[in-house]
Amino acid sequence: MSQESQLPHPPLSLVEARVLGCLIEKEATTPDSYPLTLNALVNACNQKSNRHPVLELDEGAVATALESLRRHHLAMRVSQAEARVAKFKHSLENVYPIPEPQQAILAELLLRGAQTAGELRARSERICPIDTLEAVREELGQMTDSAIPLALELPRQPGKKDARYAHLLSGTPEISNPTPAVGSEPLKVAVAMTLPPEAEERIGALEATVASQAQALETLRSEFAEFRAQFE
Repeated sequence: MSQESQLPHPPLSLVEARVLGCLIEKEATTPDSYPLTLNALVNACNQKSNRHPVLELDEGAVATALESLRRHHLAMRVSQAEARVAKFKHSLENVYPIPEPQQAILAELLLRGAQTAGELRARSERICPIDTLEAVREELGQMTDSAIPLALELPRQPGKKDARYAHLLSGTPEISNPTPAVGSEPLKVAVAMTLPPEAEERIGALEATVASQAQALETLRSEFAEFRAQFE
């Protein structure tokens, strides 16, 4: 069975992976402002630091990714009495109940792509410190050998000493494809919004109502113009 078929949800898109990674990251690094508003999440996704590749996402793209993650029980909307706008948090534990060190490693893989164990140890420090490089390798071993593998050790690149690891929430990575160069222009991702049938029906009904009201308003304007003309 392939890694993709083992996932309890469809493979995550680039935007969905970025959104999930940001939610995991910000829970640890900015707890006072977590859960995140949609605007804060857009800003987190478009950060130029600790991101690879750098993206340029709008609210629509992030909102669509959030809705997909919610359907797959990886994110949730939070209701807060004092909050004026909706806020969102990850619910990774509902699908993947892994310990905090592995959450930190997974977040870094979601945010920056394939990395070595040494890079993961240094970068996951801000989310959850992992004492030694050997401890990172042990966590990665559990992630690669679990019933539903979350990470994969990639073939060592020519001239490179250490192997890199990639996450599997987006399915098995295409190893042959080169990754975007660091420092390249931000990627602008076009996302097609797919809504549930009931939402499409409600939008259709609203559009019909608006069209009907617009026609009625135009008729009223014409009648008023005729009435006014009688006195000119």
